[in-house]
Amino acid sequence: MLSFFHPVRQKATVNVFPCGSELTATGLRRESEMMLLTKEFVYPAAASVLALTAAGFDVKSRRIPNFVTGPGLLAGLLLHTYFDGWHGLLAAFSAGLLCGIAFLILYLAGGMGAGDVKLMAAAGCLAGLSNSPSILLLTSLAGGVMALAMALFRGKLKSLFVDTVALIWHHKSSGLTPHPVMNVRNENRLRMPYGLAIAAGCCFTLYLQGFQR
Repeated sequence: MLSFFHPVRQKATVNVFPCGSELTATGLRRESEMMLLTKEFVYPAAASVLALTAAGFDVKSRRIPNFVTGPGLLAGLLLHTYFDGWHGLLAAFSAGLLCGIAFLILYLAGGMGAGDVKLMAAAGCLAGLSNSPSILLLTSLAGGVMALAMALFRGKLKSLFVDTVALIWHHKSSGLTPHPVMNVRNENRLRMPYGLAIAAGCCFTLYLQGFQR
């Protein structure tokens, strides 16, 4: 018997609107990404502001005051604690310790002032542990370029290389004992405001870690 009734085909339905759990997961993921981007920018930016402020004092008076570095160190600990809790506090402390020890060695060798050590520790504390290697490397490069530029400007490029070789031989035989003449405590020697190099290192780190993401 022929049937005049054809079976009704049911169309598959697709939910074009995400459910509440999907919206919540997406929102949390976007919020997490925004927080990460904010931290990656804020940390080196804060270090750059501190270093630029200290560099202004260093250029003017060849000294970096404690009322700049002290609050900067404290701000770094508080800033990382706010974003990352106790883990952030520990990371900020470790970053400050790493940068401070690196420059403390140079200070003991007579190549760096105490203010530079404290500024580097505060900048590392603000920038964070992940940015500290970049700041140390870029600061060293900036300091070398500045030394070469000053030597070229004053026509003492040959003296710079002679003094560098003499310092290497001195520290090779005497360890961290400062050179009797070529050290930062000698008022008669030409001294470079190293706060500028630290500021350059922080600003370059801000560019690399912040604006390129």
